[in-house]
Parts: sequence; structure tokens; C-alpha cells
Amino acid sequence: MIRVMRKIVFLLFIALLTGCNAYQKVAYLQQAGTQAILSDSVQTPVPDPVIKVGDVLMITVNTNTPEAAMPFNLPLIPAGESSRSYSGGNGSYISYGLSMQNYLVDMEGNLVFPVIGKMQVAGMTKAALAEQIKKTIYPQYITEEPIILIRYANFKVSVLGEVMRPGSFLIDNEKVSILEALAMAGDMTIYGRRESVLLVRENNGNRETVRIDIRDKNLVNSPYFYLQQNDVLYVEPNDSRARASAISTAESLSISVVGTLISIATLIINILR
Repeated sequence: MIRVMRKIVFLLFIALLTGCNAYQKVAYLQQAGTQAILSDSVQTPVPDPVIKVGDVLMITVNTNTPEAAMPFNLPLIPAGESSRSYSGGNGSYISYGLSMQNYLVDMEGNLVFPVIGKMQVAGMTKAALAEQIKKTIYPQYITEEPIILIRYANFKVSVLGEVMRPGSFLIDNEKVSILEALAMAGDMTIYGRRESVLLVRENNGNRETVRIDIRDKNLVNSPYFYLQQNDVLYVEPNDSRARASAISTAESLSISVVGTLISIATLIINILR
């Protein structure tokens, strides 16, 4: 009987060791990011998105006389030649239709604008870029004061990990909070680590990683409450979820058998007493 008990204890010890290593086998980007310090004494205003390398911009120049603005606008692309796609929720979506050609911010932070040519735009806000375009073309090229409209064609955030519907989401109004992004992904599952949500963000060509405790009430006043274009949120699994992912069906059966044997052995020992 003692020999059987020793075998059972040994098997339980092996199972515990498997559980301890489960997190290292499952979680992404381990040890990345420092914990964000959230203060209730600092209130950060809603940020104006800053143009970054890789951004795609839709820029239109408008005047009362359409012919005057025509040289500064790219032609429309007929339906079927251009499409936009994104994933999230229960599937992927593609939309077609007439749209303006877009401007890509290259690796040097430039875009090429009609008539004006190459412009350095990385680090500017949309308002600043619109003002620069306006000053360049008016009144040098057109005599009528133009209205410059700029929108992001690729303002999206990605949410993955322990959420109900992981995916990438296009943000039409170019403003989304961390809580809204989690809501679009169906919210965190019960297995997500709410005290350590990892935010991956690009700033001036450098990647920043920050761990955020979304339980902290001061999050709403922090610079991380509102997300920027191309931000990535990763919700790590908690220890119980990691252990469950690391244990195979066969191992689960083995643990169940071990538990049954322990119960039987305990019953027999009590009877023999």
C-alpha cells in the first residue's frame, strides 16, 4: 500500500511541475513592457493622432470652383479596382466602391502630393498638415482659399489573446479608448489577466511596450486610455488558463485516474484502521 501511495504522490508531483511551466509555454511576449504608472493627479486631454511611417491618408482639396482644386486631387478609382478589408468578430469583410486614391507615408516619413511634390509629414497632426498644404498652394497656385480635408484610411487597432473575438478593427471616427477596443473584441474572457494587459505602440519608429492594469480607476486619466493607430492590445492568459492549455487530453485523464486512486487508497486505509 505504501508503495502505491508513493507512486501516486510521484505522479501528482509531475503534474504540478507541468502546471508550473504552462505559462512559459503559452503566453506571448513574455517579460515585455514595464508597468504603467497611473496617477489621479494628471488628466491627459484627448490626443490628436500623429501621422506615422506606414500611415495611409485620404487628402482632398475643396474649393467653390471644382476645376481649381482638380490638379491637387487624385482621381477616383472605379468600383472593383479598389477594396478595403478587415477582420474581426465572426469573419472578414471586404467593401468595394468609388474612393479617392490614398497617400502612403514612406519609411522616411514623406508622401508625394500632386503639384507640391515630396512632403515630410511624419510627426505632424492632420490639422498641421492641412495648414501646410493650404499655405503652399494658396495663393501661389489657386486664388480661392481651399478647404483641406484629411482622414486616415488605415486607423485600426488589434486586440488578441483572452478576448471573445480577437481581430483587427477599423476605427472610422479615429478615436477609440482601450475599453472600447476590448468591447469591440467581445470583452475579456474570465481567464484574462486584467492587471497586466500588454499595449504595443510605435512612436517615432520605435516600439513601446507597456503593461496596463485596467482595474485601476486612474486609467481614464492616463495617456494610454485612448489608443493610437496600429496599436496592439494583448490580453495574457491567467495561470489556470495556461495550465489548462498545457495539459493534453491524455494528461487530464491521467490526473483524473490519479485522483480516483488517491480516493480509493484513502478509503481502504480508513477501513483497515
